[in-house]
Amino acid sequence: MSRQLDEQIAGRFPVGQRLRVLDVGMGQGTQALRLARAGHKVTGVDQDPAMLAVAQTALAAEPAGVRERVRFVEGSGMETGVHFLPGSFDVVLCHGVLMYVDEPDALLAGLARMLAPGGLLSLLVRNADALAMRPGLAGDWVTALGAFDSLKYTNRLGLDVRADRLDALTATLAGIGAPLHAWYGVRVFTDQAGDAAAVPERGELQTLLAAEERAGRTDPYRRVAALLHLCGVRG
Repeated sequence: MSRQLDEQIAGRFPVGQRLRVLDVGMGQGTQALRLARAGHKVTGVDQDPAMLAVAQTALAAEPAGVRERVRFVEGSGMETGVHFLPGSFDVVLCHGVLMYVDEPDALLAGLARMLAPGGLLSLLVRNADALAMRPGLAGDWVTALGAFDSLKYTNRLGLDVRADRLDALTATLAGIGAPLHAWYGVRVFTDQAGDAAAVPERGELQTLLAAEERAGRTDPYRRVAALLHLCGVRG
């Protein structure tokens, strides 16, 4: 997915431009630090003090040039209007957050307000139109049947969370002034791999990633991906 994000950034902004990035629900800061190493100024927001502590530890190990481009803020994605002025960012990331929000429209509207004109809103969500795929391929027919008409599911952490439909998010993005520009499928072929699965050898890994990348931008494969990566652009 990082390559998809890089592609969208390269397509929206002049080469070499140092972007102002807001990473909402940044977790351990992996994406934030990757973008800071590329020269961008990144603000990470998370409401979990433990996650912030992990991110701070990782940041402390970075060179001074990277550290000075990163700021971490403890807070919720619903509070961006408290911490930042409208139009303060060129890119806003909201990856793996919406599944924990029962009514995401207000959150998304607030994030769109943080974008400067032409800014990029990047979302990573669970694909509600493919909720039956994982249990179906695992032979759990009861769960698969129940997933067809539901937005709810239990994730691998055992938490009851929700998924989003592409059509609904497309309408929401249009309504908040950041219409959908591009979208991709993520984890088309690899969703069945367990957390403890061995990482393939380098050659096989590169082939696997190439197959996933191709499927993630090709119909009908991307429509049954476990996750969707949507990119909206502020008008």
